[in-house]
Amino acid sequence: MAVVDVQNINGEKVSQIDISDKIFNVPVKSVILHEVTTMQLACRRSGTASVKHRSDVKGSGRKLFRQKGTGRARRGDIKAPLLRGGGVVFGPDPRSYSYNVPKKVKSLALKMALSSKFQGNCLFVIDMIELERIKTKEFLKVLDALNMKNALIITDKKNENLELSSRNVSGVKVLRSEGLNVYDILKYENLVLLESAIKAIEGRLPN
Repeated sequence: MAVVDVQNINGEKVSQIDISDKIFNVPVKSVILHEVTTMQLACRRSGTASVKHRSDVKGSGRKLFRQKGTGRARRGDIKAPLLRGGGVVFGPDPRSYSYNVPKKVKSLALKMALSSKFQGNCLFVIDMIELERIKTKEFLKVLDALNMKNALIITDKKNENLELSSRNVSGVKVLRSEGLNVYDILKYENLVLLESAIKAIEGRLPN
């Protein structure tokens, strides 16, 4: 079991906590992190790009002029792709870019992402963050005390004052433990865990 210092919102050490080596200290393989991160980003793509093809354009199907005898190139109806306002050839249609990877690979990648922060000394544990009211200024005081500008903060349950106070601060994101994912862990420089969230994370990931 690895040992991590627990700090308060003033950055002072108040205690220590044991964290599981099988979750927070496993060998990190970049290929697995890349595979799961790519999958997450693909699932976030909207895939709503769309055009009107020849059959979708509103217009008459009458042939504009006869096939032969005019001296001009042969022409079909007004919806032809060569004409202005006609259909688009080989344009995109709505589609889903999402795909999946095995559950064991997702679980392993999440452990590796957590381990990368622990091994890089970028994982911090805070006993609690309780704000009296929704105020961005008070949240910024907490960040200054912890000497952090770019961080992902993980809570174990809904904390409305913290979530709303941090939403306008660039470089900071507050996430509940059930929404913990590989992409967000790797995106932010520091990972801040509330002490109560560690048990929720260890309960979510099998040893």
